[in-house]
Parts: sequence; structure tokens; C-alpha cells
Amino acid sequence: MKPQQDTIPSALTAQAPLGQLLLRRGVLSQEQLDSALKQQQGCEQRKLIGEVLVEMGLADDQTVLETLAEAYGIPFASDTARLADPKVIELLPREFLEEHGVLPMFLVRGVLTVAVSEPANLYLLEEIERRTGYRAQIVAATAADIESAHESYLPAANVFVIDEIYEDIDEHDFAVIEHEATELADLEEDAGHGPVVKLVNFLIYSAVQEGASDIHIEPDDHSLRVRYRVDGKLYQKIKPPYKMQQAIASRIKIMANLDISERRLPQDGDFNVMMDGRPIDLRVSTMPSKYGEIVVMRIIDSKNNRLSLDSLGFNEQMLIDWKSIVEQPNGVVLVTGPTGSGKSTTLYSVLSQLDTDEINVATIEDPIEAQISGINQSQINERAGFTFSTALRSMLRQDPDVLMVGEVRDPDTAAIVSQAALTGHLVFSTLHTNDAISAVTRLVNLGIEPYLVAATVRGVLAQRLVRKICPHCKTAWEGDDAVRNACGGGEYYMGAGCNRCRCTGFAGRIGIFELLIPTNDLLEAIGRGASLQELRMLTDHATLRVDGLEKVAKGLTTPEEVLCATRSLSV
Repeated sequence: MKPQQDTIPSALTAQAPLGQLLLRRGVLSQEQLDSALKQQQGCEQRKLIGEVLVEMGLADDQTVLETLAEAYGIPFASDTARLADPKVIELLPREFLEEHGVLPMFLVRGVLTVAVSEPANLYLLEEIERRTGYRAQIVAATAADIESAHESYLPAANVFVIDEIYEDIDEHDFAVIEHEATELADLEEDAGHGPVVKLVNFLIYSAVQEGASDIHIEPDDHSLRVRYRVDGKLYQKIKPPYKMQQAIASRIKIMANLDISERRLPQDGDFNVMMDGRPIDLRVSTMPSKYGEIVVMRIIDSKNNRLSLDSLGFNEQMLIDWKSIVEQPNGVVLVTGPTGSGKSTTLYSVLSQLDTDEINVATIEDPIEAQISGINQSQINERAGFTFSTALRSMLRQDPDVLMVGEVRDPDTAAIVSQAALTGHLVFSTLHTNDAISAVTRLVNLGIEPYLVAATVRGVLAQRLVRKICPHCKTAWEGDDAVRNACGGGEYYMGAGCNRCRCTGFAGRIGIFELLIPTNDLLEAIGRGASLQELRMLTDHATLRVDGLEKVAKGLTTPEEVLCATRSLSV
């Protein structure tokens, strides 16, 4: 006797057209069928005859799908919500289930039974098999029935997973460091209930485990979703019951020592957890919205900031040049790029390399994103008047050798940074500019005299982050015409998508860089106040896109990632 999976047909073939089958069953008359066929031919967009019949009111969804199931020789499931196994739904990502209207129902002897509303879609069957690794067999179900099962099972499945995973967490591996909270009515009572505490703890624990940088808790009209930002992209993690929204927000507020009775104004706070023996900082931001408070938690994991310069993604020559710049005795060294481009990680890597017993290294940050042993770190507090400029003035009286200023935001800070560099200090900082050379004109716009910029700037590093191809599902890719026109020839790779990368094809990120080391001609032009266009003409370093395409050629990332990250630049 052959195994069950060998008896599953690899293709579906209808025994007769749907219209003829409906005629045989007495659902339609010949006149009604002819009218529907004529209506189908007149449609601007191609529609299936079943869709036309439903739109004309000549048949309902269930009758059409039952007939299709009979035509293809597959079962019809009329109560998927009752028949499905909640655990099996986790085999496919929520986004895939909702986009394609499918529902995994049960897994028996390595064969996955899936309910679909389009039995003839062979591509979908193959994609399900590829994503799950199981042989798939399909049953027919209406789209409305599948959607109803999604609403019933996705939240239930997520709650099941939360309980199961959280029970596996060793209490010694994860502990919340809580602040004292005031006594406040029902909100605090609800926030302290076991299920709410367990859910919030799970969200934090799983987010750190998955390498997420942010947790977004977002209420909508009678729904609540939780999304994680991983490798710069958001994806939906779970969808808890909407009625838990207020209690979840209150629980997080208690942990961050915020006012749980205040729901009309934004609030900011922070708290800490211990996980695997290391501290994890979480910065909390709440924002009132139409349907409730939006809560976002930024995760600052010290493990992610303990990177060496060698692991950031510099090519060999650029790494040598960058190390020579950061070892200068004085001057200003800038790292530029938009928010989330990895500037802080680069600077922390530099400071870790410079930290020795012979050098006093100090930082002024907003906020402190990682604690580095041996470095004096200070966090600004603008409400208390402890701004970048006031902190920098005080820090210069602390006899530092190396300074890191989180960001040059205003003319006052820019002036003090320039003066510190002129008086023998090495100062690192960041700017929000698109490319390296724009940092020069940005300093001038902040009120620094051009000759001072020329005298103090030792180098500018512009950077972006691009996603790395998942090594477990990496495969060759031909590339389309648009990509080849933009990138030229060569071999391209992509991630096909697997369970290890959540079917995204990517795992982790790597930097692409542009390093500006001013030449004598460039310094002369900066000193006389040359325009940005003139300065660009005097630079010949590799651009961000060039560095990115080198990483494409090495199979580290995809052309689309590089083109997307550099599309706003002059290349």
C-alpha cells in the first residue's frame, strides 16, 4: 500500500465547466447561464464565471464552491472554524494567510490539509508546500468561511503560543525591574492581572529574542495589533483581543513609571529588564489616538552595540582609512545619515576601540543607547536645562581627551564642538545629512565659519543599513531589466524565504558607507566658502551606492536593497 501523500494529485483538472455543472444540478437555467456568459465577456476586467454568477444573484458563494469542489474531485468544508487545529495555523505567516485567503486545518502523517477558496490556483498549492516543507492537499471553503476562521483562530493561536513560550522562559533568564507605582483604581488592577502581565512580558522577551528594535502596540476600530521592527521593517507579531488594549497600555505605563490615569497627552519613560544576565533598556512613548493610546517601546540591547569596526561592513581599504581618521589626536569626526542608519553603533564601536587607561573618553547623549565600561557617559535632560551645549561646556572642564556628542543640533553646540577640536580634543558627533560632503555645508549653515570647518574636520562617514540575504535560503537570481540598467551586469542573489527568516529572504543588516577624507584642494575650497556643487566636483571617493553594489556583487545583499537605500542621493 502506497503512503498517503503519494496518492495526492499534483494538479487539479475540472471534469466539466462550472456553468455546465450548475446546469446539471438545476441551479441555473440555460438562459441564465447565457446571460452570465455575456456579462462576463463585457467586463473590463477579466472575471471568473463564478464571480459573475454571484454578482448577478444567480448563485451564492457556497453553491459555486461546492460545485467547483465536485468538479475538481476535492472535499468541500462548510465549517472550517470548527474543524481546524489551532496549532497548525502557525505553519504559515499571518500575512500569507490573509493575503491569499487560506487556512491550514490539520497535519496528519506529514500531509497538511489546507482550506482554499480558489481550488484551481496551483501556484498557491506549490507555494504552501515550499513554505511549510509539507506535502499539501486542499479542501474547498468559501472566502467568508475562511475569513471567519481567521478571526476565530489567529488570536486563539497567538494566545496559545504566548502561554506555551512564556512557560518555557526560565524566571532567572528574564526579570522585569519595576518602579513603585501609585494606587489608582481599576486601571492598575487590570494591568496587574496575570494574563496582561504575561502578555507584556512575552512581547518584550520574544522581541529581544528576535532582534527587534521596536515594539508597536496599535489600537484600531475594535482591533489591536502588535508589530515588531526587525532589520528595519515592521511585521505583525500578534493580534490580542481589543478589550486588553487599555490594560496593556496601563501595564507598560506602570513599568515605565508613567501616569496611568493620563490618556489625553503623550508621555515618555523608560524601564529595564534583565535577560540572559544582561540589562535591556526599553524607552516607552505613548500617544493618544482616535481608538486608544498607541504605545511604542524602543529596545536598546547592549549586545547589539558590542560590535567591532571589522564587523560593520567596511571594505578593506575603507577600514584602514577610517581607523587612521579616528586615531587622530584632535579634530572633528562626523558620522551622517538618517535616523535608524546605524550611526550610534558605528560610534560606539569606535569608542570601544579608543577606550584605554591612558585616555579619558566621555560622551553626551540623548539617550544613552548602550553602556560601555570605562567610558564616562552623560544623558541630557532638556527639561532640567541640561542641554547638549550646557553639558558640553561642563564636560570640557572634566579634562577629556575624546568626546562624543550625540548630535550637532544647534549653532551653540556646533560652535563649542569646533572650539573643542581647536583646543586639542578629538570630537565625534553625528549629523542628519544625505551624504558625506553635505555635512560640510551643514556646519556652515549652523554658523561655523568656513575656515574653522576646514581647520577642524578630519573626516566624514556617511552610512545606510541594508538587509542581508538569509544564508539559509540564498539562491541565484537573474535580475530584471530595471535592475540591470541601474546596476550593470554580474551575478545577483536573493533569499527565497524560509522559516528561519520568517519567509522574508533577509536576516540581519550590514552597513554601506561613503568616507570623505578632505584633500588639500577640498580644504582650500571649504575655507573660501565654495558651494556644495563646487565641493562635490572636488571629491572622488566611492559613493554609498558604489559601496552597496560591491556588497551586491559579493552576494551579501540584493540590488533592490541598495537602490532603495540610495535613491535620494546624487549618484
